[in-house]
Amino acid sequence: MPLSIKSSIKAVLRAKFSIEYTCLRTLSGNEARNLKRVLKTTINDNQKEKTYLKYAAGLSGLCLGFFLYKYKDHKRNVYAVELETAGRAIPTLPTYSISEVSKHSSKEAGIWVIYKDGVYDISEFVDKHPGGDKIMMAAGGSVEPFWMIYGVHKNPDVFSMLEKYRIGNLDSMEVEGKVENVLDPYSNDPIRHPALRPCSSKPYNAEPPPDLLVDSFITPQEIFYVRNHLPVPEVDLESYELEISGVGIKDKTFSMENLKNLPKHSITASIQCAGNRRSEMSKIKAVKGLEWGPAVIGNAVWSGVRLCDLLAALGVTGNVEGKHVQFEGLDYDPSGSYYGSSIPLYKALDKRGDVLLAYEMNGQPLSRDHGFPLRVVVPGVVGARNVKWLSKIIISEEESTSHWQQNDYKGFCPSVDWDTVDFSKAPAIQELPVISAICNPLPGQNVYLNDDGKLSVKGYAWSGGGRKVVRVDVTVDEGKTWTVAEFSDQGEAEHSRHWSWTLWQAEISAPPGSDSVEIWAKAVDSSYNTQPESFSNIWNLRGVLGNAYHRVKVNIKKRK
Repeated sequence: MPLSIKSSIKAVLRAKFSIEYTCLRTLSGNEARNLKRVLKTTINDNQKEKTYLKYAAGLSGLCLGFFLYKYKDHKRNVYAVELETAGRAIPTLPTYSISEVSKHSSKEAGIWVIYKDGVYDISEFVDKHPGGDKIMMAAGGSVEPFWMIYGVHKNPDVFSMLEKYRIGNLDSMEVEGKVENVLDPYSNDPIRHPALRPCSSKPYNAEPPPDLLVDSFITPQEIFYVRNHLPVPEVDLESYELEISGVGIKDKTFSMENLKNLPKHSITASIQCAGNRRSEMSKIKAVKGLEWGPAVIGNAVWSGVRLCDLLAALGVTGNVEGKHVQFEGLDYDPSGSYYGSSIPLYKALDKRGDVLLAYEMNGQPLSRDHGFPLRVVVPGVVGARNVKWLSKIIISEEESTSHWQQNDYKGFCPSVDWDTVDFSKAPAIQELPVISAICNPLPGQNVYLNDDGKLSVKGYAWSGGGRKVVRVDVTVDEGKTWTVAEFSDQGEAEHSRHWSWTLWQAEISAPPGSDSVEIWAKAVDSSYNTQPESFSNIWNLRGVLGNAYHRVKVNIKKRK
């Protein structure tokens, strides 16, 4: 064979092998090094022309087969790397503050979102996204809690697409949520996610959209409802201490390191504010309190130290003279009065009561709004007793003397008004009654029936005291006929320790020809408690314990 032809074949082989080897460079290990050596030997081999052709075909197949064999592992490695690197700060990009990002929360102003340290302008993307209504809830804030709910988004293709919209980095100083204004006691409050819907700003109180709430059994910390009575304290973890004192024990102080050295336990539990659904009760007659909707509840995995273990180590048993466990937080008002509350001692000492001193929520440290660094989680009991920013535990013969134990969070007869109310005559709320809510569709929403002419409904149900929800009934004809909902997620715990909520869904036949329907829902728990039919007979001046049938009126539209 002439030298020119031989050289041409070598050049072709060299180029081909170079391309194939480039594909294999991303594969680590001895296999790639061995292939490189084979390729190099082949190219430099001074054999006849048929040998070149033989190697050209054989090694090409070898490279392709090896590449396909290793591709699956390679893809897994790339996935892991992209999960770790997505959203990292890029030094060459500009820096934006959270307040700047928050201004871009509409199509008119542009739609910006945050992922980890990255800032992204996704204005062009939103209209193309099948879940555009949900991603708009993240506009001006972080997409991370939404990706916890909709885990399908956490894949390399999405990360790659997201990076195309990268415009900058998040200001690391503002991630801490620090604002300089010493005159305003709320100036150092953390920055919240824009998906939350505030009822008040000072103190900050907010709930998530109901339809977002029931898309996940576990509620992300960022969109878990926030109930604050006072400014959010800033706590130095290094100097933080928990004090325990009272009847029958010697005073003891614990650092966070001390507490984390004790056995760690986790529970899945819902926490609900006593005023959940208050806005519905206020339609009967005005009440005093925040106009909460149906989403002042959330379900999370809480981790920390069992209170019963800690008290047992200090010698506190059922034989001590105390009857109550008082809790004090680090949040205080201008007079210096701290938020406080208490629970019965028997609840705290019962291992089956599962009371936790929690320092983690969904596997992450508590955020400031949710009690960093330590809070009480009293499962099955009203949210007001789950004291955040915990600083003191006191074993006492008396309930907490705090305003929120003595003069708030109590239920009364519908005929009691502010001229006749006597808070000393009513017990403080502990366990909450059974409740349910329709979260999708929303009131006044235009809905389309399924192909089989049925209406899809989703919601949650929960009962206090560890009682499990056993049934949810749904109707669209004012109770003439009922449909039993299916449970989409409930957790595995049984009655007496069933602390988490139940998510449910139902397909209901709408009355033929109807332009609108009112959907009703009611839940039944494992003690066969059920919800009252209306708010009229459970109205109370503080608007608490609002657990009547949930009613949502929607408009039915015909598909064109």
